[in-house]
Amino acid sequence: MAERIQKVLARAGYGSRRQLEILIKEGKVTVNGNVASLGDQIEMGDTIRLDSKPISPKRLWQHPQQVILYNKPVGEVCTRNDPEGRRTIFQSLPSPEEGRWVSVGRLDISTSGLIILTTDGELANKLMHPSNEMDREYAVRVLGEVTSEMMQNLRDGIELEDGKAKFADIQESGGEGANHWYHVVIQEGRNREVRRLWESQGVKVSRLMRVRYGPVIIPDQLRMGRWMMLEGGALEALYEAVDLQPKQAPKVGRAQREKKMRPIKTTERKVRQKTNQGSSKSKGKRSARIRGR
Repeated sequence: MAERIQKVLARAGYGSRRQLEILIKEGKVTVNGNVASLGDQIEMGDTIRLDSKPISPKRLWQHPQQVILYNKPVGEVCTRNDPEGRRTIFQSLPSPEEGRWVSVGRLDISTSGLIILTTDGELANKLMHPSNEMDREYAVRVLGEVTSEMMQNLRDGIELEDGKAKFADIQESGGEGANHWYHVVIQEGRNREVRRLWESQGVKVSRLMRVRYGPVIIPDQLRMGRWMMLEGGALEALYEAVDLQPKQAPKVGRAQREKKMRPIKTTERKVRQKTNQGSSKSKGKRSARIRGR
């Protein structure tokens, strides 16, 4: 069945549809030796080239749906190649069966926690598109006094240099002394948005971890710097969240099966235990949990 060329290329992870439309307009995509135009349709058997390089038909039409979860440590960057020589998240990931990993959003170098990566470009684009208002939940440790008025300001919205921003939800999560934990939800991915919102209230974020993206909550057993495959009902829920149908997963080799959950040595990842323990000490009860919509 024929499909629009930008849709097929986006699904295979060659970029967003908007990026690919620009490349098509610039004449950098050819079909069977002819320069492609916007709206052209392709089908299996066509020869596609992008920037004069041939594209694998297997990658275009098999639709692999590999999805992995990665628990990013502080100090790693989300680019494929860093000009400053810093470690990237891609150095810690396995090679996909087909295509390449597309990161669903980014975390800055000082932020840790959940990153979803997939070989399904269409899924990645849907998850990141602003129209889907996908929840991003963070555990935040704040240094400084936070009043109820400040929390209401953050819910109502703050005018930042790049426009108004707010937390869709914010809840206390315990703590002692000058440091207190909060769980917050935003529905967009602007640069350092969580930190800038807190700083607008005169307090400082001393630790920031993403613990949920859409319906996916970071598993307790996924330790810092490790990855695991997303499969079964959790994978289906992720596709359903953006109104897509999962495609048939590619076969996983023995080496990949054995590495789906790699053994770990670090015990750094204790976020929820810490915040809940802090809450029980300060309040005598377990902190509330933010759930997805």
